[in-house]
Amino acid sequence: MEKEEQSVAQVEVAKQRCSVNIGHLEAVVHILQQPFISGVSRVCKSIPLSPSFSREERHSSSLKDIHVDVVCILNGKPVWIIVSDRNPKYISWNTCHKSKGLKLRIQQVLAAAKSNLTLQPSSVIIFFANGIASHVYDKLRDEFGASEICLEFSVFSSNMLEETEGDWINVISRSYRDACVLEINLVDDKDVVPNSGCNVEGSTVDSSQVEVSVEKAETRLHTLEENAINVGSFQLERSIDKAETRPQLSQEDIETKLGDTFCSVITGMKLSSLDDKNSESIESRNVLAGSDLVNFDTTALIAFVSGISNGGTEKLLATPESELRERFKGNFDFVIGQIMSELQNPIHVEFGKVLCGKHGIICESVLSEFKELVLMCGGPNEKLRANKLIKCLRVVPDTPSERMMGLPTTRKLALKNKIVFGTGDHYHAPTLTANMAFVRAVSQTGMSLSSIEHRPRALTGD
Repeated sequence: MEKEEQSVAQVEVAKQRCSVNIGHLEAVVHILQQPFISGVSRVCKSIPLSPSFSREERHSSSLKDIHVDVVCILNGKPVWIIVSDRNPKYISWNTCHKSKGLKLRIQQVLAAAKSNLTLQPSSVIIFFANGIASHVYDKLRDEFGASEICLEFSVFSSNMLEETEGDWINVISRSYRDACVLEINLVDDKDVVPNSGCNVEGSTVDSSQVEVSVEKAETRLHTLEENAINVGSFQLERSIDKAETRPQLSQEDIETKLGDTFCSVITGMKLSSLDDKNSESIESRNVLAGSDLVNFDTTALIAFVSGISNGGTEKLLATPESELRERFKGNFDFVIGQIMSELQNPIHVEFGKVLCGKHGIICESVLSEFKELVLMCGGPNEKLRANKLIKCLRVVPDTPSERMMGLPTTRKLALKNKIVFGTGDHYHAPTLTANMAFVRAVSQTGMSLSSIEHRPRALTGD
């Protein structure tokens, strides 16, 4: 009997523990479903306070961590999202006997956000699912600079059906018509400091290692061009046309072996290769401040110009297996897999959807590596495509974000990749990449990162 009573007591305790704020979780799920949310790295988890969080702040509030509902990318920028499902009547501003007050809660979140280097957001978003009283709204605006933001929330299935013992129960989902979304900015987007992420206090990155891998901003692209290797048609040039014009390919270009799909994707992009000497100009800043940037890593550039992606699949499949094995050595199976992938899902179709109307950017490290790879492994047509592609991209200095460079450099978090993805993060641009191992490694640290995955393609000597 005693054992039965104990088991019953344990069940009762378990039932009590299972009591959760369903409305709050429903609001969190509603946010996660939105198309403008990406790079989610944490959901309903506490973030440990940074060592830089002062002892006074820790002692006064007895805090060990801060609860954040969603850590993600919102419209290209890293944000923390705090969700409140409370009735506006019961949201108090100051501390009272029943609540610590919204003011203290916001102060703690902002202090934690500013002190956490690797997880630092550009802003904190507060989602009041049931709205907010006007006097609390005024307090948030006046004391924290909060401003209301208009987000077009997608309305998913208004009716959700749940089956219980063979019967269907109709559950009406919430509309969130009264919801109020406020944003508190932590970072001024106008402050653009070259190589801001390279000298981070307390970082495990060796400064001499960074100096070798990250070229100084003043060298810029003209130094790269002076030292570039010019081989035949592979003299990679930069265009100084205006940013808003689209690249115009002549009929001669189309009739050459560039490839129709290659030309189609290129003409759909916005030409972003401004004269790098004027990279600090107002016009340049406006271009890079837009939300229509896509950062290319080396894998994306290779996939763009690869013979596999540009109509070479049939020719490769018609080549005797022995010849292919001799050409690609241990990469034979890898290349065959890419050919079959291309036949099923042409990568230029995927790129066309992602890049249409976008400005493409690459950092100097990517440009240098891409040149070397195409020079060593690319065929004449792949070199020609590489030349055309770079004319349509804006080359920017290696400028990794502080938060990216704050991550420890490890085998999975290689410095080279931190520079490439960190530069995209600096410009709030998603990185187009096949290097998902690095993306996963970053996500495991809790950092949100904006990326677009593509399937890999190799140079074939086309």
